[in-house]
Amino acid sequence: MMGVFAILFAIAFAWSEPEIDFDTEVIPILTRSGCNSGACHGAAAGRGGLQLSLLGGDAAADYAAIVQQYEGRRIHQSQPAKSLILRKPTMDLDHEGGDALDPEGAKILTHWIRQGAKRSQLRQLVSIDAEPRDVLLTSVGEESPLRVVAHFNDDTHRDVTRWTVITPSDSFATSIDLSRSVATVHRRGQHTIIARYLDRVIPLRISVPMTEDEIDLSAEPSANFIDEHINNTLQRLRLPVSPEADDSTWIRRVHLDIVGRLPSRVEAEGFVSDGSTDKRELLIDRLLQSEAFVDYWTYRFSMLLRVFPQPSDKVGSITYHRWIRQQLRDGTPIDAMARTLLLAEGDTHQIGAANFSRASSDARSHAEFVSQVFMGTRLQCANCHNHPLDRWTQEDYHGLAAIFARIERGQIIKIAARGDVTNVRTGEPAIPRIPGVRNLGNEVDSRRAFTDWLVSPDNPYFAKAFVNRLWRGMFGRGLIEPADDIRDTNPATHPELLDRFALDFVEQKYSLRHALRRIATSQAYGRTSVPNTRNQADDRFYSHALQRPLEPEVYVDALFDVTGVADNYGDEAHGTRAIQLFDPTIPSEPLDLLGRCSRRASCEGVTASSALPAKLHQLNGELINRKVTSSKGALEQWIQSKAKDADIFEDFYWRALSRKPTYVERDYWIRQLSELSDGTKRQGFEDFLWSLLHCSEFASNH
Repeated sequence: MMGVFAILFAIAFAWSEPEIDFDTEVIPILTRSGCNSGACHGAAAGRGGLQLSLLGGDAAADYAAIVQQYEGRRIHQSQPAKSLILRKPTMDLDHEGGDALDPEGAKILTHWIRQGAKRSQLRQLVSIDAEPRDVLLTSVGEESPLRVVAHFNDDTHRDVTRWTVITPSDSFATSIDLSRSVATVHRRGQHTIIARYLDRVIPLRISVPMTEDEIDLSAEPSANFIDEHINNTLQRLRLPVSPEADDSTWIRRVHLDIVGRLPSRVEAEGFVSDGSTDKRELLIDRLLQSEAFVDYWTYRFSMLLRVFPQPSDKVGSITYHRWIRQQLRDGTPIDAMARTLLLAEGDTHQIGAANFSRASSDARSHAEFVSQVFMGTRLQCANCHNHPLDRWTQEDYHGLAAIFARIERGQIIKIAARGDVTNVRTGEPAIPRIPGVRNLGNEVDSRRAFTDWLVSPDNPYFAKAFVNRLWRGMFGRGLIEPADDIRDTNPATHPELLDRFALDFVEQKYSLRHALRRIATSQAYGRTSVPNTRNQADDRFYSHALQRPLEPEVYVDALFDVTGVADNYGDEAHGTRAIQLFDPTIPSEPLDLLGRCSRRASCEGVTASSALPAKLHQLNGELINRKVTSSKGALEQWIQSKAKDADIFEDFYWRALSRKPTYVERDYWIRQLSELSDGTKRQGFEDFLWSLLHCSEFASNH
């Protein structure tokens, strides 16, 4: 009789409780407890016989696994406390994952089971808010409270801080006390905390000034909105700026960034001696209209678009390379280039843009390539499960792949009448889908609808992806880094600046030259790379320029410019520059040792290799030694001219570093040569040039 009364009491008690929603209340408990993480039951094969979707991405599958699988043995409705879903994570039974479920979570799960362990789908999550979104603390060790509020489609909202996964991007810089929902900062600087509730992610920014001393940047010159945003951040972090770079440093930097080569001595010397106040702006405009600009950015776009020859077919890559070059020469807007690339069909030997579809072997790799290049996102993680760090679902991934499933990728690019990819989650043909937006109809070619969305001015990814890449190319670091990993959990160092620059890019009709000019004319771009004692720890806020190694092709071309000795590349004409090569497979031991990109995968961030073989080759191999000792090189010509030693030193300093040697440098080398006999003087000049080409000032853009 007592058992009957107990059951009736439990039923009455359950009726008096608000109904607990599986999707929006139980799943967050499992996520906060780590039960559905990749290291536990969210792994591809599950754990201990229980497989949950990663981070609760598939509530229906999770409900089936918990309530229905194995004849419901994980749930004990008449005696909820005996449910395996409770006994294991509370360590009432042996559990490999340890004591994962705290008392509050266990209490909610118990109530849900007592109510019948239903999946009523009472509400859907619409959005989350978190506070503080952006807070400036005064000192290291200070705490900041955290609060997360969820908004649902039934017009309700609730504080879900307790069940939100809150993680710092750098656990050494910031720690989270989950029991009190507070963050503590342990290091100066700007730090990011990621709050995740269900499938919504929101970044929080917590900063502590980099220095104790107040600074005032109100008088700092500002050329455009870039400087306004940069200076605001520097002011907030109390980072003083380094002074403007001298003319020699600046002309070398802007030449390398815009045309990918060193300025000649005549160019550098003339620029330094020019007293015009607008000479920097005039030089930028000349470089942007030069043929050298077309050469260099054809090389940059060839890496981005992965231009490489197909097996036994170089004609297509030559045609592709020429098409890119023509678009850049003509100033074709970037959105128009993207549209042409995505929709091009026909003979790849005649239609250069059609070769874009040959860079991928199938629909899935094509989707990954498109998302990486045009959206700056890494969609591949959503192939096997919903993306754990981003908003992309398996439906997004396979739906985008389905858009490209009908492409026939031979010499002739055409759209077949049929073609599909399988959604690995459902086992059914994937429905063509614009990621994160909507499913598409059954039209033969859904590429056009996707392309219209992609290049729309309202698209949140396209413009940001391109200006972020351009920023990285000019500053050495993206506002988002890596440049092809744009997501909420990887926020920009200057989010407002990225938004403003993307808007400017759209307003200026996606002009490459305009965007580069906007960067190059900014005061932030023109600062010296020499830090002061108070900003030397800054590696991302642009209080000073960053020193960065040269790309392999640019480095080899720079050696050519200084020494006058060219490398030979297959059947290409003598004197062809490395950045002009359309084919990354053309044999070149120097380029291979320096780590040139094959272009069969992403080339983002390729610089000259610092690996031991490359360093040994630079120190002892033919890469530099052959050029220094060449009888046809610039050094030999100078020696034969019987010129003054000081004139020879000065010429090579201008060639390599775009400046005169300092008095100390000049006197040192003159003294070194004065101690040599006539028979060994040539060796002394070779040692001088070898040393100059090995200094970091030459091998870097700074």
